[in-house]
Amino acid sequence: MTVPSDIAIAQATKLQRIVDIAEKLGLSEDELELYGRYKAKIHPGVYRRLQDKPDGRLVLVTAITPTPAGEGKTTTSVGLAQGLAHIGKKACVALREPSLGPSFGVKGGAAGGGYSQVVPMEDINLHFTGDLHAITTAHNLCAAMLDNHIQQGNELGIDPRRIVFRRVMDLNERALRRVIIGLGGRTEGVPRESGFDITVASEVMAILCLAMDLADLKSRLARIVLGYTYEGRAVTAADIGAAGAMAVLLKDAINPNLVQTLEGVPAFIHGGPFANIAHGCNSVQATKLGLKLADYMITEAGFGADLGAEKFLDIKCRVAGLKPSAVVLVATVRALKMHGGRKKTELTGEDLKALEAGMPNLEKHIENVKKFGLPVVVAINRFPLDTEAELALVEKKCADLGASFSLSEVWEKGGPGGADLARKVVAACEVPSDLKFLYSPEMSPKEKIGIIAREIYGADGVDYTAQAEKDLELIHEPGRDNLLVCMAKTQYSLSDDAAKLGRPRDFRVTVREVRLSAGAGFLIAVTGAVMTMPGLPKKPAALTIDVDSDGKITGLF
Repeated sequence: MTVPSDIAIAQATKLQRIVDIAEKLGLSEDELELYGRYKAKIHPGVYRRLQDKPDGRLVLVTAITPTPAGEGKTTTSVGLAQGLAHIGKKACVALREPSLGPSFGVKGGAAGGGYSQVVPMEDINLHFTGDLHAITTAHNLCAAMLDNHIQQGNELGIDPRRIVFRRVMDLNERALRRVIIGLGGRTEGVPRESGFDITVASEVMAILCLAMDLADLKSRLARIVLGYTYEGRAVTAADIGAAGAMAVLLKDAINPNLVQTLEGVPAFIHGGPFANIAHGCNSVQATKLGLKLADYMITEAGFGADLGAEKFLDIKCRVAGLKPSAVVLVATVRALKMHGGRKKTELTGEDLKALEAGMPNLEKHIENVKKFGLPVVVAINRFPLDTEAELALVEKKCADLGASFSLSEVWEKGGPGGADLARKVVAACEVPSDLKFLYSPEMSPKEKIGIIAREIYGADGVDYTAQAEKDLELIHEPGRDNLLVCMAKTQYSLSDDAAKLGRPRDFRVTVREVRLSAGAGFLIAVTGAVMTMPGLPKKPAALTIDVDSDGKITGLF
């Protein structure tokens, strides 16, 4: 039997009008900014209308340490929302916007899969409503104004050797990681070293996702540190007069986007920071709006629980005053076998020994979620070649660890395949819980980084390069030690070494640099070999993506 591709399933689905999807949430057409028949942005006045309404239940979906292909976290999030609707609950889902980098690289799109997708899938995975382009443009406008200030006399005395604000683009492009700009003579700018990050690593992206409203967005943009003067004083976006123009470019992008799942469940898709190099959560605005409009609001955080979930809980929940009622931890038999020693290319055959050997990775992630004081439901995202013996082994291990377990078949069956998971989540939401943060903002940066490394990764301690020590000194001098911490770390290991699978022990984390994101409100501790501008693989997905003369897209996922 031929299994249809995700894009074929999506293209065969008859979509409901977005005004009808909005009506399910109690929104009128006047509260929408329509982008055609199937996409809309939500007017900012909606939250003000609903702000006195009680919140629904917030459910976070995270995962174990993934394989390069991912373990179906988005698919599970969408399937859970559909499963909740299937058992009669009023639910919605809030996800991040896909980046063009992985869409044309190795991981593919980020709209879910099988019969648990958000649609229109092609639009969502490509330009969507233009939010990522607006973020890219606002970021690069600031960079252009900074270089222009230096070219036009440098009134602030900015040291070109100490500029920390790079440019961004929403594609994987390793050739732009390090560049020299301003070549060509006096009229072409001041020559200096610079580089590009991917848009999802931009502080502007983080700010858009954490901002409560347009005024908060503008205030945060103004605090972005661009570089330092010859005397060592920090120069901000406000100092060069860029914040207002940046906010103008983002005035529409800040409003959450509304689409739908294949089964017509409302879905908010807004913001898209990666969790390995940024905080990895959709926007605060979309999350808070969903909580007002539905009884169960499902959201995800990127990559494994050591990355996205930790940042969701320690950063986003703290900033926005959110409190999840339960956490879903997505795992797959194939990923557990990889952590048990099987090669990434040999994960299909039954191997109970490798599966058993990989269980400590699942165990560590369950422990980590419980450290935050939240109930956890393990969702095994079933793949066609998983055997009954393998699934039974995982279920037994979850029982031994005191975690609720559900076999999720949302890829194949959509909402009905997530009904059991939905019931387990509803039950978990009724368990009394008390969200606890890992650290206090008043701790020193090293104390905060050390707690995350020891408690979440299982490290023995943290080492700092000479550059990281200099970065921390620069952060300390103006009194910014009380900012939160956003770790940049490989997603393929609990450690900072992608080769250390399973549950690594007897290792130390190396912080090679610390970046200041004053507008976002956190420090980025860059560890190991993690890159903020990915490169394309030998055979990128772009090689198989095409469009025919009728405009029908193929090969997207």
